[in-house]
Amino acid sequence: MQNRIDLREIPRKEIFTLGPSFARNRPDGQKLSFTNYYMEIDGKPFFGVAGEMHYARLWHEYWEDELIKMKMGGVTIVSSYVFWIHHEEIEGVFDFTGRRNLRKFAELCGKHHLYLIIRIGPFSHGEVRNGGIPDWLYGKPCEVRSLDEVFLGYTKRLYQRLAEELSGLFYPDGGPIIAAQVDNEYMHSSAPWEMTAGVSNEWIPAGDSGAEYLLRLRDLAQEAGITAPFYTCTGWGGAPTPAELMPLWGGYAFRPWLFYNRTGDHPATEEYLYRDNHSNAVPETYNFKPFYKPETKPYLCAEMGGGMFCSYNYRFQIDFESVDAMANIKTGGGCNMPGYYMFHGGTNPKGKKTPFLNESQTPKLSYDFQAPLGEFGQIRDSYRRLRAFHLFAETFAEELCAAKTVLPEHSQNIPPEDAETLRFATRVNENGSGFLFVNNYQDHAVNKDKHKQSVSIELPHETITIGPFSLMSRENCILPFNMDIEGIRIKYALAQPLTRIGVDGEQYMFFFAPAGMEPAYHFAEDVEIQETFGAVSKEGGAVYCSPNEMTRFSLPARGKVLHIITLTRRQSFDFQRIIWNGKPIVFLTSAAVLPSGETLRFEHDRHEAEVAVFPSIEFPDSFQKGFSKKDLFSIYTLEQCRIVILPLVSDLGKGRYSVLIPRWDTDEIKDILLQIYYEGNIGHAFIDGDLISDNFWNGGVWEIGLREFAPRLQNQPLTLYITPLKKETAVDVSSAMAGRKEESSGLTACITRIDLAVRYEWRIP
Repeated sequence: MQNRIDLREIPRKEIFTLGPSFARNRPDGQKLSFTNYYMEIDGKPFFGVAGEMHYARLWHEYWEDELIKMKMGGVTIVSSYVFWIHHEEIEGVFDFTGRRNLRKFAELCGKHHLYLIIRIGPFSHGEVRNGGIPDWLYGKPCEVRSLDEVFLGYTKRLYQRLAEELSGLFYPDGGPIIAAQVDNEYMHSSAPWEMTAGVSNEWIPAGDSGAEYLLRLRDLAQEAGITAPFYTCTGWGGAPTPAELMPLWGGYAFRPWLFYNRTGDHPATEEYLYRDNHSNAVPETYNFKPFYKPETKPYLCAEMGGGMFCSYNYRFQIDFESVDAMANIKTGGGCNMPGYYMFHGGTNPKGKKTPFLNESQTPKLSYDFQAPLGEFGQIRDSYRRLRAFHLFAETFAEELCAAKTVLPEHSQNIPPEDAETLRFATRVNENGSGFLFVNNYQDHAVNKDKHKQSVSIELPHETITIGPFSLMSRENCILPFNMDIEGIRIKYALAQPLTRIGVDGEQYMFFFAPAGMEPAYHFAEDVEIQETFGAVSKEGGAVYCSPNEMTRFSLPARGKVLHIITLTRRQSFDFQRIIWNGKPIVFLTSAAVLPSGETLRFEHDRHEAEVAVFPSIEFPDSFQKGFSKKDLFSIYTLEQCRIVILPLVSDLGKGRYSVLIPRWDTDEIKDILLQIYYEGNIGHAFIDGDLISDNFWNGGVWEIGLREFAPRLQNQPLTLYITPLKKETAVDVSSAMAGRKEESSGLTACITRIDLAVRYEWRIP
């Protein structure tokens, strides 16, 4: 299929700084600022990646390792709600201990060189009770989310307490906090008032005071001492976006809120079609209707669907391919800071007066969100796919930030149900270099595999025809054109760039083959290949590589040697890069690599882990079961003594089970995941009558991390209760004596299997 895009008149970017409302200096002189296109660090384009993680929804002993996992996944900016109800559930009694220790969390972000955005409310939403506003505030003589002075007085007190907790941790003080969001989805969204929700259908006000309210909150935050380089607000849904605040955008394709008052199938959404979200010539597009000219502010995101919660009325298993496909779509459309909600799932803390602080349509405790990193640090395929995308974005940040979005004609009119048409966009620089973005994923529908596709890019002085190529359904890719590597121009590549490193004076450029694509490199001039590994062939000015194995070809470039390595798509999921002891190192391993200072750790859910590394590093002999070489990579097989822990399960009848967990050495074992395979409606896990975990059944496995509960499990079992899935139900109200009785048929509530998965760790030195 022939496709074309006209870039003969490359749009000129008029880049200007946004001024003092969006710039601050650190004490060491580093400056964070914004242009109308991107964030800058010391005047250089910074392609930030934001990932949401709620500290209060995660056991504080997990924080550090999970922040490292986020960083290794490419996150550079952690975003977190500060839920008012989590800290001041009882009026005047603030709690910043344990998992509510905001200061410790911010300090850990700083320790690992992660920026932090705090979303300070007062209204947050986030599927928390009352949208995060404490119950007691509704008994006060004021209207919440308004300019009512009584309400603002309580908000001011909250902000002052937060500023006190975070003193010295704001960016101007040398800390990690670069921004604060005031309120959330103002005049766009609300939340149930949980004191009566479900009975009287009461809702918290969405607000009606416009930009004045948000600016008043910004002023209160500044007066309290929350001094960030910039302040943010919600961009979507008609929310006000005053010029002094930075609007953040997003998009969700899986929408359980649709089923609060409807049934049927979820519709295919328009989230996976390319839009130009940064052009004054396109003042609004789908889910992007700003009250400002698009080119006057950068297009940045905070809530791209990194997953989604299951509501009581809508259960599903998210497509993990949907997450990096959205990153591709948003970046192709002009985004220079993707942001994911959630990037890390969690578990809601218990309240002091009200035990369960989640919104009523969600589980009482669980907020796993099917996120790239799960409730207990589980690594999902969406995490591995995003890691590859983020490595590309970090490596080519300057080229990407400077590139303008250009779409093919009529591309914004493609129906989401169209499975045939190739969806693509470009981001192009004034020198004619750029990237072709292609997406073949669609939510709630199936796009067809694409075969024999080509895209002709018409530039001012040449036409580059990329292809023919194939791309499997549910896959996406980013292909470079006119890419300069060490003075060698790749006219185009049928492979996606990953990253590049320098080792001992030689350059190594890593690509991968998207699913279905035969990798090839077409050079502007004939090149001399000095060395190859794997199935590599050369025809004229093109080099072809096998998609089924790692390949390498080497060529001279500016007096150096340039090595181009092409990985399979599967290998790209395991590719990780770190700087350790001042040197770049890359790994191919399914284990999580956790660097911290001079220590390097590997986390895996099996007692054996294969780790391929380049350049080679020293592993303790006690870890090694085997060693081999494969081209550049040294391959170690790490091994620990396999630990088998078998739960003792007793069937108590009617969906109730007792699970006795044998004692384990918490110094020897990093964690244990209880994996429960069941059928039913809702799963509940108790220790001595105390609910510790719950799960809305969606056909997947229910997992519970046990490390936090290890001391309690030494002396008592877990009790599991599966409430039944009901085929038909009715409530009999025929009694004259106010009697009500549920009558049901077709009840299903059973556990089919229970496993204990041990999480292992290796540490060097």
